[in-house]
Amino acid sequence: MGRGRLTELRGPGVRPRPLDARALAALAANPGCRRRALLDGAGVDKGALAQALGSPAAYGQSQFAIVRGHAFESRVKSDGGTELLRLLHERLAPGTPAPAPDEVATPDLSAAGPEGRTARTALALREATAAGGWALLDHPMLAVEVAGSPAYVEPDAVVVHPDGIWTVVEIKSFPMIDGSADAAKVGAAVRQAAVYVLALEPVARHVGAHTGRPVRVGDRALLVCPKDFSNLPTAAAVDVRKQLATTRRQLTRLTRVEEIAAALPPETTFDLRLADDGKTATRPPEELAQAVEAVGAAYVPDCLAACELAFHCRKRSREDGAVEALGRGVRGELGGLRTIEEVLAAAGRDGPDPAAPDDPQDPAVAALRRAAALRAEALAGAAVPAPRAEEPGCR
Repeated sequence: MGRGRLTELRGPGVRPRPLDARALAALAANPGCRRRALLDGAGVDKGALAQALGSPAAYGQSQFAIVRGHAFESRVKSDGGTELLRLLHERLAPGTPAPAPDEVATPDLSAAGPEGRTARTALALREATAAGGWALLDHPMLAVEVAGSPAYVEPDAVVVHPDGIWTVVEIKSFPMIDGSADAAKVGAAVRQAAVYVLALEPVARHVGAHTGRPVRVGDRALLVCPKDFSNLPTAAAVDVRKQLATTRRQLTRLTRVEEIAAALPPETTFDLRLADDGKTATRPPEELAQAVEAVGAAYVPDCLAACELAFHCRKRSREDGAVEALGRGVRGELGGLRTIEEVLAAAGRDGPDPAAPDDPQDPAVAALRRAAALRAEALAGAAVPAPRAEEPGCR
């Protein structure tokens, strides 16, 4: 069991789909989903898989948003990152000498393959830290272990400070209006930044041991966005400590991909058997569905905004009557009740049910029956209003 089995799961000749920080953050948010852990770890294209299953998800950025984001990032990094360094100095290093453009190192990070780029990034961070000056690393490549397999992530930028602090920079195209931005989008950006900080930490320890200098990955990242309704950049320092702790804990809880794959029937594969056009799946959807269902999932409504297979998993969850489809909060309140039928039976939907839980000490059952009694009382007391008498006309 090893990488060869993961190649079999993708199918012969299918290149693995790389994980990015957005996917890692979503995976860490739902560590109990073995299905996503396996598919992401094996590099399966979940979007194409969902399409072949007949449950495509409108997930991801539009092409317009991608083009706009690239244009804004290019503007922020133009002139050797002068504007970016100015914003970083204002938000994270006030009171210290501002970096002059000719004092900022911009190392070349090009190399062959993700492994080569990761090694080149580590070397550039080591050299920049040893030099004791400012350095701007544009799209460095970092590695982070996910369920026993390496995943390569690429932050927009990492800045090395003269005092040995490394700062992650996230550049987003959503606006920051009057100093604040959409909370959900900021939260997603902070979770991504936490993944980059997590990937930088082992590199920082290695560099510190070899340079003898104190090296620390900053617990505040720089979020750069368009100011108000313009294309001018502005920035804010965001604290990633909470998201970092959560991400580290959740990724540690992930079951190793090899263990999940070993528990599958030997013939299980997610190969779409693409036609000659390289896009059309020829494998019957029933076979694909059987392969997907062989891996346990942990669907929650939050998956709809973070996973390409969410619509397929939601459909299955509803068919099974699983209470998880109602959300984590509801699931937690229902205790040992696992299905919608059990919940309705506990509430006494159709009168006493011998199969219903009958433990008066169970707070979930007690709350359901109390809610059902209040609902019945309210419905019984609701009288249908009598027809209104014809009002006399205006005189």
